[in-house]
Amino acid sequence: MDRLLAKDPPPYRDLCTDCGVSRTSQPKRCATACQFIAPDYPAMERQVHGRSRRPHQADERFFGPYQILNRASLKTPAPGAQWTGITTRIAQRLLEEKMVDAVLTMAPDDKDRWRPVPVLVTDPQDMERCRGMRMGYAPLLALLEPALQKGIERIAVIGIPCQVYALRALEKELGFKKIYVIGTPCSDNTTTERFHEFLKLLAPHPETITYLEFCADYHVEIRFDNGKKKRIPFLMLPLSKLPQDFFPLTCRTCVDYTNVLSDITVGYMGGEGQQWLIVRNDTGAELLSLLGDEIRLSTPGSAGKRQGAVRGFLKNTQRAAGGLPLRSMPAWLRPIVGWLMPKIGPRGLEFARARVEMKAIESVIHLQREEPRRMKSMVPDHVWRLVKPYGLTRDEG
Repeated sequence: MDRLLAKDPPPYRDLCTDCGVSRTSQPKRCATACQFIAPDYPAMERQVHGRSRRPHQADERFFGPYQILNRASLKTPAPGAQWTGITTRIAQRLLEEKMVDAVLTMAPDDKDRWRPVPVLVTDPQDMERCRGMRMGYAPLLALLEPALQKGIERIAVIGIPCQVYALRALEKELGFKKIYVIGTPCSDNTTTERFHEFLKLLAPHPETITYLEFCADYHVEIRFDNGKKKRIPFLMLPLSKLPQDFFPLTCRTCVDYTNVLSDITVGYMGGEGQQWLIVRNDTGAELLSLLGDEIRLSTPGSAGKRQGAVRGFLKNTQRAAGGLPLRSMPAWLRPIVGWLMPKIGPRGLEFARARVEMKAIESVIHLQREEPRRMKSMVPDHVWRLVKPYGLTRDEG
C-alpha cells in the first residue's frame, strides 16, 4: 500500500479543499478543474453519464442523474465498517476480479485514526484498513501521477464530491485506460484538528472514541474502544460551542452534496437505517453487479414533510450568516423534539431531499454574504431551482 504523506502545505488557493491537484506537476490546472471556481455541471454530467439531470424526472433535481435508487446493506456486514462495508467491498471485488490495477482511497494515519491519508491499494485485503470515516483534508488526487508512473492503467477512485469533480475534469488528459469512480456524499468537512475539538465536547475521554456517524434518524452514534455505544439526538449536540469557522467556507458553499459525477454513490441519507445506493450509469450498474448475492437491495421509503424543517434551517442560517445568535430551543423541549423527529420528521428519501435543499440554501446564503462576486460563476442552475421555493432567487446574487 503506497501512501502520500503531505507534510508541506499546498500552494495557496482561495476556497480550496486540497483535493491534490495543486500538488501535481501542473498545479495551474486548478483553474479549470476546481469545483469552487466555475463548475459546469450540465457539461460534466453529459461527459460522465451521457446526459445531464432532468429537473422534472423523479428525484434527479435533488440527486443528479441516476438509473436506480436502492436501500442497501451487505448480508454479512464487514467488521469495522462504517455501515456494512459496501464501498470497501466493491473496491475489493474490482481488485479480486483484476478489473483494476489499484484503488485510490483514504486510510487512517498511523498516529491518528481520524486523519485521512491518501493511499494506492493493490492488494484486496489491504482495503480492510481503509474502512471507516475520516475527517480532514487529504490531497487524494496527488497520487494520480505516481500511479501512472508505476504503470497503473486501470484505477478505481473512492472520493468525495470536490475530489470527484476535479478528477472528472482531468479524466481525459490523465491517460488511464479505465477509471471507476465510487463516490460518497459529503456531509461537510473540517480539519482533523478541529474535529478533535468536537470530539472533546462529546465525551470526557475523546481518545477512546472509535466511530462517529450522523444517522438519518436524527441521532449521532458514537462507539468506544471498550465496545460501548452512545446515541445523541441532533438537537442535543453542543454545536453552539463550536467556533464560527468550524466548517470552512468551501464546505458551506458546496453545490454537490450527493456526488453526482460518480458512477455509483454510496451513502446513508435515504437509507432509513441502511445504506443508500445510487446507480448513476452503466458503469455504476457494473460495479453493483460485482456484489452479486452478497448485497440486499430494497426500494427506499419516504415519509414526512420536509418544508417546515427546511424553512427553519433557512431562518437560522440567515441569522448565523448575518452574525446574529441562533434562536435556540429551550433545554427542556429539546429531548421531546429529539424524540419526535424520527417519528414525524422527514424520513427516507424525504430526509435526503431536505438535506439537499438545506445544503443548497446554505451555499447561496454564505456565498452571498462572504463572496458575492462568485455567485454568478459558482452557483449552478440546479441549485437556484432548489432554493427558489424558499424565496431565494438569482436576482439577489
